[in-house]
Amino acid sequence: MKNKTAEMSVSTISAFPTFKIVLKLACLAFYSIADANTRGSLQFELVNNVTGSARRSIRQSRNNEICIPFFPFHCLPWQTPLQPPLPSPLEPLSPTLPPPQSPLRPLPPLPTAPLSPPAVPPTQPAPAIAAAPASSPTQLVFADQRLAVVYPIIQKFKSIITSDPLNITGTWVGSNICNYMGFYCDHPPDNLSAIALASIDFNGYHLSAPTIDGFLDQLPDLALFHANSNNFGGTISPNIAKLRYLYEFDISNNKFSGPFPTAVVGMNGLTFLDIRFNLFSGSVPPAIFAQNLDVLFLNDNNFMSLPEIGSSHILYLTLADNKFTGPIPRDISKALSALTEVLLLGNQFFGCLPYELGLLKEVEVFDVSKNLLTGPLPLSLSCLEKVEVLNFAENLLYGAVPDLICELPNLANLTLSGNYFTLVGPQCRSLINNGVLDVRNNCIPGLPFQRSLHECIAFFALPRICPHIQTYKIIPCKPPHFR
Repeated sequence: MKNKTAEMSVSTISAFPTFKIVLKLACLAFYSIADANTRGSLQFELVNNVTGSARRSIRQSRNNEICIPFFPFHCLPWQTPLQPPLPSPLEPLSPTLPPPQSPLRPLPPLPTAPLSPPAVPPTQPAPAIAAAPASSPTQLVFADQRLAVVYPIIQKFKSIITSDPLNITGTWVGSNICNYMGFYCDHPPDNLSAIALASIDFNGYHLSAPTIDGFLDQLPDLALFHANSNNFGGTISPNIAKLRYLYEFDISNNKFSGPFPTAVVGMNGLTFLDIRFNLFSGSVPPAIFAQNLDVLFLNDNNFMSLPEIGSSHILYLTLADNKFTGPIPRDISKALSALTEVLLLGNQFFGCLPYELGLLKEVEVFDVSKNLLTGPLPLSLSCLEKVEVLNFAENLLYGAVPDLICELPNLANLTLSGNYFTLVGPQCRSLINNGVLDVRNNCIPGLPFQRSLHECIAFFALPRICPHIQTYKIIPCKPPHFR
């Protein structure tokens, strides 16, 4: 083993000078190749006398270096051959042209003295030039002169409307007033061939305006004015008394204020007056009940004084939810003999029920609930043969509930709740079972939903006296079940 190792080391040492000679020859060959600008793949066959025949390849690397495989430390830089400089191109010569000559010659200066106008012969004066007419606005053409009169009145009212959520006033344009939303035309009574604004219906439009003065009272041919459920305010002008054809006037559910609109008093053609749900206050003039009204709705205002009604032909009367005080007038049967509805609820009427209520032979609805009325129910109420609704709830009434009242032929609803009644007869008990009679919150023994004993004792501890008590047992008619 030692002999073999010694032989290898001796042969290696002896071969080293020969290897150096071969390496130098290879490097000289590469320099000559680089100088000759040789490209591509070059190969040399080197004969190694020591180790035997071997082939080594010499290739061009990617980074422009010439390397000998297996000898990376002998890489040589690639020399790029020099390129001869290109001759610079000749610059084109631009011909020098003379500056252009202006074809126009300057004009001679104008004379300093102004030219005098030609003389006009005295016999032929110069004609005057007429000025062009100014442009005039488009003229509206109306179907009738009466419509032309109310057009500016409508436009003025339109200009003060502060709220129009349904864009009603957007249709109030042009001369065709009869097509405006809320406006209706017809032939006036004094000229059946004419066309006039006859009716206004703003119900439910929710328009807002501070006043209707200067609008309503300026429409001379108006017969109906309905403006329910808007936001109109202010007072009612006395000039509406000049509207000779007006027979329906409805301004309910608005924000009108002030005293009763006395301008309507004396309007003989007026048959329908509805001013409910406003802010009117003060007293109601007695003359309004003497007019030939079919409907008088005054409810839900702040009226306080109700005068003697006198004679009246009113068919529907509502005085509810005001601040009326005092007893119910005893002449109510004479004053309101034609009434079919009497609505006095929600006021401050006090005292006992008058016997004369039984003389309202045409009444169908009678409601005096939510007042301060006291005393027993008069037997005269059994004469109200046409009555369908009787409401005495939320008062201070007491005593027995007469069976004669419970036997009325058309009675559909009898409400006596919230009083101090103490007794009901067999006929009334059958109405309780049928849901027609409501006697809750009274002092009737044996029935459910009554006042406490302590509350009833406290009420009857105070003296209760009604004037004309002898009339409460009078029946001014022959009751139906006795016929």
